[in-house]
Amino acid sequence: MTNLDLGRRVLFLSCDPGRVRQQLGGEDLTIEDCRPLRSEISTDEITPIPSLAFFDERLASHAHIGFKAGDENPIALGALKNGGFSTIVAGGRYGKGSSREHSPVAERMAGIRLVIAESFERIYRQNADNVGLFTSTDFSLIGRIQAGEAISVDELLTGRDSLAQSILRAGGLLGYGRQKLAPIEAVDVPSDPAPRTLFEKIVRRHAISTMDTPAVREIGDSGFVRADFRFIHDIYTAMARHMLHREFGQALRLSDPSSILVFEDHYSYTHLSPAHRHLMPQIRELSAAHRAFVEEHGLRHHGYLNGGPGSEGISHALMAERYALPGELIVGTDSHTPHSGALGCVAFGVGTTDIANSFVTGAVRMAMPESILIWLEGHRPRGVTAKDVVLHLLALPAIRSGAGVGRTFEFAGPAVAGMSVDERATLTNMVAELGGFAGLVAPDDETVRFIRERRGVDFVVEDWMRSDPGAKYAERIVLDVSAMAPMVAKPGDPGNGVDLSKLTTPVTIDIAYGGSCTAGKREDFDNYHEVLAWAAARGMKVAPGVTLILQFGTIDVRDYCEAKGYLDAFRAVGAELMQPACGACANCGPGSSTARDQVTISAINRNFSGRSGPGQVWLASPFTVAASAIAGQIASFDDIRSGPGRPESH
Repeated sequence: MTNLDLGRRVLFLSCDPGRVRQQLGGEDLTIEDCRPLRSEISTDEITPIPSLAFFDERLASHAHIGFKAGDENPIALGALKNGGFSTIVAGGRYGKGSSREHSPVAERMAGIRLVIAESFERIYRQNADNVGLFTSTDFSLIGRIQAGEAISVDELLTGRDSLAQSILRAGGLLGYGRQKLAPIEAVDVPSDPAPRTLFEKIVRRHAISTMDTPAVREIGDSGFVRADFRFIHDIYTAMARHMLHREFGQALRLSDPSSILVFEDHYSYTHLSPAHRHLMPQIRELSAAHRAFVEEHGLRHHGYLNGGPGSEGISHALMAERYALPGELIVGTDSHTPHSGALGCVAFGVGTTDIANSFVTGAVRMAMPESILIWLEGHRPRGVTAKDVVLHLLALPAIRSGAGVGRTFEFAGPAVAGMSVDERATLTNMVAELGGFAGLVAPDDETVRFIRERRGVDFVVEDWMRSDPGAKYAERIVLDVSAMAPMVAKPGDPGNGVDLSKLTTPVTIDIAYGGSCTAGKREDFDNYHEVLAWAAARGMKVAPGVTLILQFGTIDVRDYCEAKGYLDAFRAVGAELMQPACGACANCGPGSSTARDQVTISAINRNFSGRSGPGQVWLASPFTVAASAIAGQIASFDDIRSGPGRPESH
């Protein structure tokens, strides 16, 4: 029996920054000394966006430098690495947010062998498995570790599925893939009389078997599937290339390179980002490795625009506009990959090792999750968008307590049927914030219209492309959208949603940002334009002291706005227009805050501390972002239409 020698040093991630500093200074505390423990520690805290400029051993010094306790960041550069810790202990929903594998890689490089938490987000835990970092929810281990007892690997793997156990015993996914994932075979999963969700049907049609795993067929099954498309973007390409070269050397060959897409969408504005200015040599190194990978393997590439900053588009937004089709299975290195589920396909985010392994083997690791049905009734009132709906959903106590973690969200009902694909994509995109695995909407006439409009293709929806009556759902949540109002999410978490009209005091703003994958689509720009054209017609401009930035999600959206004549109204009110890129959403360009006292109203998808600069970020719909820019404070479109001039309060 193999034991894991963990030493004695345990770092408790306390809500008290003083307790964290005591441990970093050499004191060994107990869990009782450090309660309450921080919950919902995001990957943005474990490795903040600027840390992602590093993809090799240098990353070790960056582990947890964004961790927040109270109003402080008590873990300095290199502090975790130099502290001699082997184990980290935290509260629930550890590793929420972005799919970035840099987080468990940084922890592993810093000497951490085991993370103990009340619960883990699905992508984080899978990424930890993939790099050989053990995770556990067994708090009884803590005292034994501090007493110097060696813990058996068998004990750490108790309760994990057989595939996770095999991967961890192999030291990680690439080692496992090299040993076990050749050959792979597509499996004809026979139809059965049991009613199935659309998600289950698609996964079963993409099932593969290996020498070590049977096909994924039922909820809870763990194994591998094939993907119609696999994509990676510029934050992860260099790390994936580094991993693959280390594992395979000159023998590296990619499986079906025609189904691999590569995007440069995050870093094109970093030269204008204060957070990245000192990292430009590392950014150029990442970009060179990214382009070398494309060249070495002849991959399909969507890169920077010629003649200036900006890119062809955000990876998952372009996937929905140009590639995804109903019934397909798509994976990408971004937690917002479920964006494409709006077209009736299965799309989910994976980490760097997962995508690297899939590049070589053609196999994508997954476990069949349970599904939640979100049934939306009624008709949305004027000014209420899909963003308001999802902010309402995120604020529900059941979702806040983790009911969606690791599950698939299926959106249906009369209100969904009345949404465009662009609006449906806001729902499926923000499944990442709901903690979910994937999100999807069954294809219908609107899906067919979207595909014809965007690609000139007449798609036929097949009879099987829907959930069966009687299909099993872990939960059903019914919401009446006709009772909803414009929402905002207070700074710190997308789940901090409140009805905008319930704000008791005015919230003045410094920055208004409209863009990102969530809110950089055509219909989002229809909404920005409706507000700003109304303002321009009345001689109104962006409020003094406020910066309004509008950033297109893709070049197709930019061209649409030009053709519709929207740019005149945008410029008339004083908005700054930016070419497509992830931009402020990832703290990678203009639109991010630069000081703690700045307040931003933003249409992006998440507002974790430090995500978009050091200031306070409020989340809102495109309507509310544009209206707030005119008002100079958080306001709905109805607020600024309610009387002359700028509203004094709500």
